[in-house]
Amino acid sequence: MMCTISGPVSGTSSATSRVRLYRAFAPRRLLSAAMKVFSSHTTINAPAERIWAFLTDGQAYPSWNSTIEKFEGNITEGQTIKLFVKINPGRSFPVKVVELEPNKRMVWRGGMPLGLFKGIRTFTLTPTESGAVAFDMREVFSGPLSPIFGRMIPDLQPAFDDFAADLKRAAEATPG
Repeated sequence: MMCTISGPVSGTSSATSRVRLYRAFAPRRLLSAAMKVFSSHTTINAPAERIWAFLTDGQAYPSWNSTIEKFEGNITEGQTIKLFVKINPGRSFPVKVVELEPNKRMVWRGGMPLGLFKGIRTFTLTPTESGAVAFDMREVFSGPLSPIFGRMIPDLQPAFDDFAADLKRAAEATPG
C-alpha cells in the first residue's frame, strides 16, 4: 500500500514523508525480500589481540581460511581489498575497509555506485566473562536493486560458518 500526501508532515519534506509512510505500510515480505543476511558466531578461546591479528592479515587468509583462495591488498581503513573466494573461483570481490576498531570491530563495504546494491560485512570481537572472545561475522546485502541481485547470491551460510570455524581453529592452535 502506498500512501501519498499533499504536503510535508511535521517539518519534513513531502518526499521524506512518503518514504516514512511507505515503510510504515509496505508489506513486510516486500521489505524483507529486498535484503539478504548471512551471519556466523563462535566462541574462541584466545585473546582478542591474537584473533585480530588473523583477521587483519589478509595476505595470510589463504593459509588458514578454507573459503579464500587469494587475497590482494592491505586491511587498512579506507583501502580497497580484493577477495577471491573458492565458492566463485577466479572472480574477485573488491570491498573497501570502512571501519577498524582494533581488537573489537572491522567493517567492509562493497557493491554498486550510489548504494543501488551493497553488501556490508561486519566482524565483531566481544570479550566474555570466561576470558574467551565471542566472534560474530554478519553481512547484509541491501539497496534498491537487491530484489534482483539478491537472487543471484548463492547460499553463503556454509562459507560463513567455515570462516568462523577456521578462525577459531587457527587462533586456538597458535601458542600464546
